[in-house]
Amino acid sequence: MIRYSQPDFTPVRRSAEHGFTLVEVMVALLIFAMIASAGVAILAFSVRAQAVTGDKLDDAAAMGRTISILSADLAQAINRPSRDESGTLRPAFLGEGTTVALVRLGWSNVDAAPRPSAQKVTYRVASGALERIGYPMLDGAQPFPPATLLTRVRRAQLRYRFRGAWSDRWDGAGGAPLPDAAELSIVREDGTTWRQMFLVGTGYAPPAATGG
Repeated sequence: MIRYSQPDFTPVRRSAEHGFTLVEVMVALLIFAMIASAGVAILAFSVRAQAVTGDKLDDAAAMGRTISILSADLAQAINRPSRDESGTLRPAFLGEGTTVALVRLGWSNVDAAPRPSAQKVTYRVASGALERIGYPMLDGAQPFPPATLLTRVRRAQLRYRFRGAWSDRWDGAGGAPLPDAAELSIVREDGTTWRQMFLVGTGYAPPAATGG
């Protein structure tokens, strides 16, 4: 009896010769989709983390600039009353609510412009931002556009210290044109509270020693 040999069509040999099966293609696509999804998730997390880090660094830099500018203005405050845009005489240092206005020395004049070296400045909280407003002249001038120092401010409070006592308002009515120090408390939109004390004018002078 003659026996005919059958072709060697094993399952493995058949796949190699005739391509992938539908199940194999679906499994390969599933694995590729899982890897791609994981890559996209990692990339999205990295982008979000970088954005959050950049925002935190920018906010920390803005806080540092605010402290530096406010410290310089308050430390160089002088007893120089000024007039507002309507010609009304204002105290040398006026603090009420979330606004404080003062006249400071040390205004750099690199362009040799015809103006004094002293400048009138105002700080205020408006629309959730701490702003600094400068004036080109001490009396009767319109202000420069406000410069935003700090954003995302929910609430702010100013206090003034003189001879060991604190007050929420200052207008020089007690006979002293300038307080010894000022304190600014700020609550950010995320609930973070920030508080800083600043020396005003020549700064704090310790009480004179009394003879015993």
